Amino acid sequence: MIDITSGALRRAWRFGWSENVPSELAVRDALRHVVWNKVAWDRPILQLQVGMEIDFGGIGKEYAVDRALALAKGHTCTPVLVNLGGDLRVSGPRRDGSPWYFAIEDVDCAGTAAGLVEISSGALATDGDSHGYVTRAGVRYGHILNPHTGWPITDAPRTVPVHAATCSEAGLLAKLALLRGARADEFLERY
Repeated sequence: MIDITSGALRRAWRFGWSENVPSELAVRDALRHVVWNKVAWDRPILQLQVGMEIDFGGIGKEYAVDRALALAKGHTCTPVLVNLGGDLRVSGPRRDGSPWYFAIEDVDCAGTAAGLVEISSGALATDGDSHGYVTRAGVRYGHILNPHTGWPITDAPRTVPVHAATCSEAGLLAKLALLRGARADEFLERY
């Protein structure tokens, strides 16, 4: 499950900024503000209780890719590629009819490719812990947090690339797969 009220967990976790793993108490304190059913929506007003935070980080970039491609397509017939930090979408094949090629980063060796993907339509979104993690006493804590426990997902793949019609869909499926931990591949095979 994805819960956009999980922004409060940033008070406990600081991925990429330190090697500090929060205490159980700090996570529990932040977690009490992760309560989607306490959000009040009366269009156009969104009301949150004190201490709650909305975090669109898990879906915002993918949505921006989709919107940017839609805007670009409104101004040109030339093939378009929109890439925001590795989440990308193409309007179709390249001008010569060939696919676009993208490298998937090796999770154990940053800056090198683990494989190559070719896409002629749709989007590619990748999620994982390659760039968002904390390591303490030899244990790696990835930045994908379980909104029920406030702790990182365990036994999840290090990276999950997904090809879908839109970047929003690809990103959502990648995150939902990671939230399933060791059952990520099983989840993706159903889609």
